[in-house]
Amino acid sequence: MTMPVEVRRRVVVTGMGVVSSIGVGVDEFADGLRSGRSGASPITAFDASEFPSDVACEVRGFEPDQWIHTVPAKSLGRASQFAVAAARMAVDDAGGDSCALGDRRGLVVIGTTNGESQDLDRLAEIEVAEGAERMDPALVDRVSAQNLALSVARELRLSDVDAYVIGTACSAGNYAIGDAVDAVRLGHADFALCGGADALSRRTFATFHRLGLIAPDVCRPFDSDRKGILTGEGAAVLMLESLDSALARGATIHAEVLGYGLNCDAWNPVSPLRASVARCVQLALDDARVKPGDVDLISAHGTGTKLNDVTECEAIRDVYGDDPPPTVSIKSMLGHTMGAASALAAVACALAITGGFIPPTINHRVTDPACGIDCVANHAVDADLQVVQNNGLAFGGDNAVLVLGKYGRTV
Repeated sequence: MTMPVEVRRRVVVTGMGVVSSIGVGVDEFADGLRSGRSGASPITAFDASEFPSDVACEVRGFEPDQWIHTVPAKSLGRASQFAVAAARMAVDDAGGDSCALGDRRGLVVIGTTNGESQDLDRLAEIEVAEGAERMDPALVDRVSAQNLALSVARELRLSDVDAYVIGTACSAGNYAIGDAVDAVRLGHADFALCGGADALSRRTFATFHRLGLIAPDVCRPFDSDRKGILTGEGAAVLMLESLDSALARGATIHAEVLGYGLNCDAWNPVSPLRASVARCVQLALDDARVKPGDVDLISAHGTGTKLNDVTECEAIRDVYGDDPPPTVSIKSMLGHTMGAASALAAVACALAITGGFIPPTINHRVTDPACGIDCVANHAVDADLQVVQNNGLAFGGDNAVLVLGKYGRTV
């Protein structure tokens, strides 16, 4: 539903934080996107020797104590560590102490697919080897997915916030951002910290292997020879506030959130529905009050699977016609980071807008004619981006599309 103009406050991004396999921190992440860096490497998080492939996109060089100061980092699972670190970065980026978050009404909402999946793996191993009576209480305390949001509030000493987790699988990051947009638009929150986080785990890797969706080497979205996803991990958190608040603080504005769309078709557990994806794109454009011709770039869900890529591209053409804007997939670099995926892509979109470039779809050789898009193969290109669309699609038909714009653009 579109809200009346008089109650719809403009929402802007004033802070961003990233933990990813191609860089920790916004600057490293931006450099990785522009240079087409791959996060793929042999798995170290668990023993993958029994699987046909052992490649994933793990976060390397992450030192939680560098970012987590209030809550003992060891008391947090890996996904919560990612979320808390990214939130700390986002607040620092937004101006740190000048934000005065402790005195403001806020929202913390984090999307995830698997929560603390690594700790769940460990609990399962303990139960098999030693029995439930030998469970480590500290480990048990860490496994609740709600910790991804609650730990952010505790770390930042936020006492006047709603803090919760959204579990709409691989579109959860965009869902979380959508909730945050509504809260700030309507004046229910003065600020929002929103995004997504997930950690690499054996259970996730095994699940996608059983579905036959894991690529043997690299992820090749939109390529004729694509063979599936690489699993990944990481987190991204954005700080949103009203335009008036940002201007009053003298904050740097990375992008404006123009609108978003959500829908769920519940058509099939694993197969996307073309008409539903197209409908979600149109809902987002309508909410953003932009036309298809205004959009300069689409960050696709772009998993690299045979079915998703074709269905998503068909849905894009249903809205944009036969000549859609450049359509890229950063999963070619990051792998599929599950609940963090669309949040990481949202940050990538904001960085593309401010940096004046389109990140590439790497590992690309020949575009599948059935996709029929310009995927900006292998090398970034300079571009003046005014409006960017970010797609998040998930199992079960949970679709979420976000539209970001350059602040100060001429309408």
